[in-house]
Amino acid sequence: MGPSHYLVAMHWFLYIPLFLLIITAGCKQKHGVVVFQSDFGVKDGAVSAMKGVAISIDPTLKLYDLTHEIPAYHIWEAAYRLQQTAAYWPPGTVFVSVVDPGVGTDRKSVVMRSRSGHYFVTPDNGTLTLVAESLGIDEVREIDEVLNRRKNSAASYTFHGRDVYAYTGARLAAGVIRFEEVGPLLPDTVIRIPYQQATAEAGVVKGNIPILDVQYGNVWTNINDSIFKKLQVSVGVNVEVVIRHNDALVYTGKMPYVHTFGDVPEGRPLAYLNSLMNLSFAINMGSFSDSFRIASGPGWSVEVKKVNL
Repeated sequence: MGPSHYLVAMHWFLYIPLFLLIITAGCKQKHGVVVFQSDFGVKDGAVSAMKGVAISIDPTLKLYDLTHEIPAYHIWEAAYRLQQTAAYWPPGTVFVSVVDPGVGTDRKSVVMRSRSGHYFVTPDNGTLTLVAESLGIDEVREIDEVLNRRKNSAASYTFHGRDVYAYTGARLAAGVIRFEEVGPLLPDTVIRIPYQQATAEAGVVKGNIPILDVQYGNVWTNINDSIFKKLQVSVGVNVEVVIRHNDALVYTGKMPYVHTFGDVPEGRPLAYLNSLMNLSFAINMGSFSDSFRIASGPGWSVEVKKVNL
């Protein structure tokens, strides 16, 4: 090899790191994230089957669990758990949520893209109620099951989580399909479960009890800190709390508004802002929900006002 050939070879050799960098960068961009939620539990192979379908689409997908302990058929809790966690995941994350008591019926299977850039693959049965409000709807598309259904699964009517939702979610996250290829565009609306919105008026704040802090029995509301501040309650001042299930009175009582549980004696009730900065009620070292038989859901409402001395 002459000097000129040697220089040409060296010239191309210098580009090898750049080529490798471009190839590596392209591979990294391919890796998608899928987060699964269901009411399946983990006693059998249902969750594993969904993940197997996803990995078969693209072995580089990153698969995570939100929860599989949603109470059976409890669409409202599925809606809340999405609301509780979705905003903490990066844009582009695909959530596959399967709480589907209407599986096999004419309820729609959809993918909603939020204004935040998250994707939600789920039956349109109320599961999207809260993320549609908090993150906003960019577009909603109905899943075209002719194109986006696991091969040879058309005869199965009872496991769309595996055959339709995991399959479509994985294809979307892996870049096998674009969002526009999910299926036909729907109006920018989804089925919503009605509930008491958080409001403040005439010295009273009202809201819903969307969920319980199930491990400890604390009662969480949807009254955020900005709405609660309209009562002008200082730390240590008592509030009066009234809780109803539909129209039935379940609880009424007074308790101090404090920073944390240990600010009151053991066994005493308190009002505080939880980790989501929403007004909540607890008993220090006890269960508020068990003590007063309080549950959660769209039918549970709360009213709070300041106790004036």
